Formats: sequence, C-alpha cells, structure tokens
Amino acid sequence: MTRLDSRWASATPLLVLIGLCLAIAIVDPRFLSFGNLGRIAAAASAPLVLALGATFIILMGSIDLSIEGSMAFSGAVLAAFVANASGTGFDIGLAAIPIALLAAGAFGCVIGLVHVYLKVPSFMASLGMGFVGVGIATVLLGGERVGILDPNIRALALNRVLGLPLSVYVGVFMLAVAWFIQDHTRIGRHIMALGGGEDLAAASGINVRRVRVLAFTIAGAFFGVGAILTCARLGASSALIGSGQLFTAISAVVVGGTALTGGKGGVLQTVVGVLIVIVLNNGMIILGLPSFVQQGVLGLAIILAVLLNSPRRSLAIVK
Repeated sequence: MTRLDSRWASATPLLVLIGLCLAIAIVDPRFLSFGNLGRIAAAASAPLVLALGATFIILMGSIDLSIEGSMAFSGAVLAAFVANASGTGFDIGLAAIPIALLAAGAFGCVIGLVHVYLKVPSFMASLGMGFVGVGIATVLLGGERVGILDPNIRALALNRVLGLPLSVYVGVFMLAVAWFIQDHTRIGRHIMALGGGEDLAAASGINVRRVRVLAFTIAGAFFGVGAILTCARLGASSALIGSGQLFTAISAVVVGGTALTGGKGGVLQTVVGVLIVIVLNNGMIILGLPSFVQQGVLGLAIILAVLLNSPRRSLAIVK
C-alpha cells in the first residue's frame, strides 16, 4: 500500500461520517437540530466507552468477545452495593462505583490470564468468560431485572449540564483516559508494538505476557464503566444489560479504521467509528427503516471497512 493509499484509507472513515451526516440532513433537516444531536451524543456515550476498551485488544491483533458478559457481571456487582428494588443492596452510594470497576478489571484480568497462561485463543477465552459473566450475574440478581434506586447512579443519565446528560461527559473523560494510555504510557506503546509483530516486540525486550494481561484488565475496566452508564440509563441491572453491545462495539472499532490484524488505528479512530454507527442508526430510525434492515446495513458496513483496511494483496492466506 503506497503512502497516498494509506492516507486515503485513514481519512475514509471521517469522510464517510461527514457524507453520512450531509445525506441524512438533506433528506430530513431535523437531523441537525440540537435536540437530535444531543440524543446522538447521549446514545454514543456507553458504546464509545465499550469500543475504547475493545480497541486496546484489537490493536494487539486479538479480540475480546466478553463485552456482554463483563457488563452483566459489573452491573450485578453495582446493583449489589447500591440501593435497589430487591432490598438486598448494601447501599453505599457512589462508593459502589470503584468496587464495580475493580470487579470489572479483575474479570478482564482473569480473561487475560486464561488467554496467556493456558494458551487459549483470545476469542475463545473471552467468549467463554463472557458466558461465565452472564451466569454469575444471573445468580447474583436471582435471574431478575433489579431496579437501581440510588439517585446518584441514576443522575448519570438523568441530570444534564448545558443540555447534555452527565453520561456524555463521562464518555469524553474516558476518551481522554484512553488517549493518554495509548499515546503517553509504556503499556500503550507496548500494545501497539505487539500489534506490529509479537516476535519483534519480544525480541526488543517487551514482556508480551504481562502486556496482554494488562491490556485485558484495562479493557475490562472500560467495559465496567460502560455497564455503569447502561445501568444508569436503564435504571436497572440484569444479566442481559449488555445484549447487542458486542456487535456495536466491534463494529465501531473496525469501521473507524482499526485493523483486525493489529498495530494500526487507535482510540481516536474509534470515536469516528462510534459516531458512524450511531449516526447511521439514528438516520435509519428517522427515515423509518425497520430494525432488521439497520442490522443488515451495519453488517455490510463492517465488511466494507475490513476490505478498506486490510492489505489483502500482501496476504497469502486468509484464515
């Protein structure tokens, strides 16, 4: 791929986002109203945080399919430590948030340990642990949808500043955290190095095992934040709070331009990918397209994004 081709491929997601916004706005000018843009920002907050976590794993050339299970587990832990409708919560208020995040990080750490030390492929280790997470959440919540009554948690979705819910500001803050980890920490540089070539990274002195475990731990913490935002929006926790989020998050990372082969892309590209997915969904809802058509369009968008971002001519075998 020439330098010009590489620049064109890097700019394509942003051009697609701009073109998408213009096309929808021409068909229906209500798309650009402040109210609708606010709804897009609110809808993008949790998917953005989830996709940021998934980005760290995909940058290594691996995949994390535990998003829905990790969210279920984190949401159940959160519900256990706040006032809830079942009356079984410890009701410690905002102190439940760091506990839920620690649990989410530990869940991700276990996936990393299973992947690295038991030599289980990342897709299988994360998929299996995802089911474990859903199972644990089902037990903790008694198989029920448990309402969250803590006003501080609900405030993340209900309270607004400058017309936008607090969840939007949490999403922006997590983007800043992800960008700092990726570009200004040793673990961020090592994650990118693993995506560029694991053997080369190991030869240069990078502890590959430790980096992989830490990356899954970081991703787990991000999934935990996504779970908290989702619980705040729904006003409840259940083993199914993450349903559909895996597809959205992976779609956003790939559509944004991060290569599934690793080493190319990053969290800023993921922001563009999330906005493409959310804007596309919002536009199709405005145009009145049925949900099954929306899923089909997103599926085609993923395939197109992979075609644009994979150096296919250099691949002898596609597995």
